[in-house]
Amino acid sequence: MMMIYGMFVFELRTAPYQTFNHTLDWRHVKNDRVGKSARWQYAGPGEDKITLAGTLYPEITGGDVSLELLKTSAYAARPMPLIEGTGTIYGMYVITNLVTERTEFFIDGKAKKIDFNLSLSRVSEDIREGLASVTMSDLMGTF
Repeated sequence: MMMIYGMFVFELRTAPYQTFNHTLDWRHVKNDRVGKSARWQYAGPGEDKITLAGTLYPEITGGDVSLELLKTSAYAARPMPLIEGTGTIYGMYVITNLVTERTEFFIDGKAKKIDFNLSLSRVSEDIREGLASVTMSDLMGTF
């Protein structure tokens, strides 16, 4: 198992991905001041997005059925846990985008090769967000 999203398992038989892109943003707001340089204020965590991209060869890997299961998960519009095969828990994500490109066709029109790009966005709060209010004395304990 490479990764699991809700009940969908990413593996060779379903939708093995070849690239994993994780983008994290943190928001900072610029506050202009008269006669002084601007000050920046941390406004909190921004978006947390994961993009999985890969190529499916339906005779060897998953194909249309796997992609339909991912589309069904997207239409359900419910956050689902995203957990890597190594045990890393990323949090609760929703599918925001799925792009497929079909090439190299059989005589009946079925694709021999399907490239996919799946975008997920985190909708749960990261446990580390609470660290902003923690002081050194909280971490070290009072002596």
